[in-house]
Amino acid sequence: MPAAVRLRTDFTARELRHRATVTKTANQSRRLLAVAAVLDGMSRAQAARIGGMDRQTLRDRVHRFNARGPDGLTDRWARGSPPRLSPEQQADVTHLVEAGPDPAVHGVVRWRRQDLREVIVARFGVRYHARTIGTILHKLGFSRISPRPHHPAQDEGIVAEFKQASPRP
Repeated sequence: MPAAVRLRTDFTARELRHRATVTKTANQSRRLLAVAAVLDGMSRAQAARIGGMDRQTLRDRVHRFNARGPDGLTDRWARGSPPRLSPEQQADVTHLVEAGPDPAVHGVVRWRRQDLREVIVARFGVRYHARTIGTILHKLGFSRISPRPHHPAQDEGIVAEFKQASPRP
């Protein structure tokens, strides 16, 4: 049977309980209370039950507590993968979208996500899904704007005559 993990002794159970009351995150508070229970001599299974975890998770938390102190019991969120386009390349995409496509070069009169995806692959060698292109455009500050429907046989003169302006008070 493996030996029990030793706890660091520079914090008392009372100090940990006090930190649990002043912390802003409930998860860190639960973990601090579980470690304080272990320092008070409670069994690991009972302390884990107090913290709402199993014994193995408590053991992992004790390792983090020993390494980093009470701050080691906070939630650590993954940052995600880094962007595949550098900031300079993102600026190039921004200029490309703002300038619009050249029909002679790109073969389209307005950008679609699929068209931008092909241009990004050709220029930068980075392949994205079309939905991801929409996410990138949103992060760059662009939004999807669709024009109002316009009937092809609509006469602008008749529309102007039909509009009624409200009289000024």
